[in-house]
Amino acid sequence: MTAWTMEGELNEGSVPLYYREVHQAISSRTDERVQIDVFHRLLNGTDLSLNQQNQITEHVDNGNGFLSKVSFYKALALIALAQQGKHPSPKLLEHCIQEFPKPQLGEPKDLQNLRMQPVQENPLLLSLTLANLLSKDTIKVDLIPEKKGLFLKHVEYQVTSQRFKISVYRRYSDFDVFHELLLQRYAYRTVPALPPKRVLKGVLASVSEREFIEGRRRGLGRFLNLVARHPFFSEDELVKTFLTFSGSDVQTKLRDSFKRMGDEFMTCRYATQAKEYLPADIQSCFSASRELIRNIHNSFQKLRERAEKMAERSKENATDLLMFGKELSALGSDSSPVPVLGLSKSMWGDLRHSLHGLSSEFSSLADKAAEQGRREEDDVVEKLHLFLDLLQSYKDLCERHEKGVLHEHQKALQKYSVMKRQMMSATVQSKEQVSVEQLESRIVQQENAIQTMELRNYFSLFCLHQESQLIFTYLPITSDILGAFVNSQVQGHREMGQVWNNLHSKLSGLFIGKNGLQSPPLSPK
Repeated sequence: MTAWTMEGELNEGSVPLYYREVHQAISSRTDERVQIDVFHRLLNGTDLSLNQQNQITEHVDNGNGFLSKVSFYKALALIALAQQGKHPSPKLLEHCIQEFPKPQLGEPKDLQNLRMQPVQENPLLLSLTLANLLSKDTIKVDLIPEKKGLFLKHVEYQVTSQRFKISVYRRYSDFDVFHELLLQRYAYRTVPALPPKRVLKGVLASVSEREFIEGRRRGLGRFLNLVARHPFFSEDELVKTFLTFSGSDVQTKLRDSFKRMGDEFMTCRYATQAKEYLPADIQSCFSASRELIRNIHNSFQKLRERAEKMAERSKENATDLLMFGKELSALGSDSSPVPVLGLSKSMWGDLRHSLHGLSSEFSSLADKAAEQGRREEDDVVEKLHLFLDLLQSYKDLCERHEKGVLHEHQKALQKYSVMKRQMMSATVQSKEQVSVEQLESRIVQQENAIQTMELRNYFSLFCLHQESQLIFTYLPITSDILGAFVNSQVQGHREMGQVWNNLHSKLSGLFIGKNGLQSPPLSPK
């Protein structure tokens, strides 16, 4: 009988032969230590829960990437105790005189493969940075000047992919079909929405036709950039077809591609194993992520609203400055005769002539203000739109999960319950054998449907967890947006400040009459 009295007495001579054989099978070739990754693979092969595995690891892992021989023996004992239904605590190893328990790990020779397996990353976790995502592709969408048709009919766009180095031509209907198929294929992912096809009711009064078309072009560009940079969409055949196919019927090509693939659940290698990778607290993780992302969404909506107002004010300022200059020019161009009233005739004549020359400075100020508004719109507002489009797609995904997968699963369970009651009733009442067999067949079909829905529900949670990570990967774009905002303000104020200074210098010696007298000071002293 092999026994120990204290935890510290675990050693080569006090453990069973099985312990030594397992250690020899998976320990490093160069020393007696066991790599922590190999130990994790050994743990994953047991029937222990993730929580039990984590508890055992905490008791034996010192954080250097390896387990000593004694620590590994201790881990084997804790595994065996946990498999017996006991709490895997080191206290069970103290002051205990009994035979070492044998863990159920299989034959030692079969465990050698654990040491030879390459380290595999958890497929649930995404190793991404914002720079990685942004470098995947940059899509440019340009409006093609329309030569035929009426407003909002047959508008074409030139779509240029930096990655594929190709330009193709697409209509809105092509985007519409692409979006529909993408949503069918990736129902468990953040698929951005398309901008509206037509002007919404009640909007036309406040938005011109040109502004609507420009806004839609920008929206289509954001949609494609988010799709082309998505870690799973970017390599999909649907995306590659939309960005590169130059044939006459891209919609048929897209539908044919989708028919060959089906939805992601049918093609993802982890779809039926998703439950195994999910953390035990996946529901609480999902709820916490959803609440935080909802708050972020609300805040960014307010930021966008303010940024839009500032950009609009810059444009209005440009208009006001231009009109101010034109009024000065008109005032200076007035050729009405000046009555002789002492010195006033001479002073107003010179002053009027000077006013006419100031309109060019105000025109320059108007240009600078307009440029400031464009920078704020392109560099700040547009980036806020992009991130909000992504956040909205996450919100839509959460609703699809709850109203789609979960709702259908609950309906299937209710239907199954009704069918089971009918089956019990038919058996008790001894109905015809044919009807009973038909009911049994329907129950089997419903059980299969429920099993598929359960697998899809776990896969939906698997994808949701990954999409939550994607949202947090995009969060550093906040720094980029703030940097663009500050830079636009610095540049705008510097450029306008130069013109204002020039104008101030010009005004300092401008209004001097022929008699050498200067007009009243520009500002009180």
